[in-house]
Formats: sequence, C-alpha cells, structure tokens
Amino acid sequence: QVQLVESGGGLVQVGGSLRLSCAASGRIISFYTMGWFRQAPGKDREFVAAINLSGSTYYTDSLKGRFTISRDIAKNTVYLQMNSLKPEDTAVYYCAAKASYSVKEYDYWGQGTQVTVSS
Repeated sequence: QVQLVESGGGLVQVGGSLRLSCAASGRIISFYTMGWFRQAPGKDREFVAAINLSGSTYYTDSLKGRFTISRDIAKNTVYLQMNSLKPEDTAVYYCAAKASYSVKEYDYWGQGTQVTVSS
C-alpha cells in the first residue's frame, strides 16, 4: 500500500543536470526522513543525501555543492537536483524513507531510476 516511486532519471551529458523526484503514496502521514542512495554496477549501494521533517539535510561530502535535496512535505515528495554531472555519477538512484527518527534502517525503498552520464 505504501509506495515510493522515482522519476526523472535518464541520459545526460557530462556537465548537465537532472532533477529526480520521489513521490510517496499510500496510507502514510509523513516520513521523518527521506533520502537518496545510488548503486553503480559492481559497486555497493552508497548514501547520497537525506532530509528530515525539520528541513535538516545531510550529504555525502563529495557531493556537496553539486547535489541538492529538498522535499515538499504536503505532497510527500522528495527531490534531488543534480548539477555538473560526471560519468562517475552514473548509477541507479533509489529513493528511501524512514517512518520515524527511531528507525535504524531505511524501511521503505523505491524501485530506482537509472541515471547515465555520458562523456
């Protein structure tokens, strides 16, 4: 019943931009934390960014300045603005969420959206 659906992925040239969206639907009020992870072929899934209901944001240090996370609480939607994209950003990007602050692991996941950056 609760689903996270990503959109906005695609093919982009080096230096380009993409804006990913993740819309949550179902019988939920709101998620305390919503975030983004990514996984490239042959590599482990890695954390990208997260945002809480308070508006606090968290980023992988190497992505600060290029990636920006935001959310529309009323719409249960989280966004990831990706600028100055590099080939190493190529990965499947997953939206994830935590129901509450006390939840240790992200307990909701989307199916992912492919981002491919061509050089």
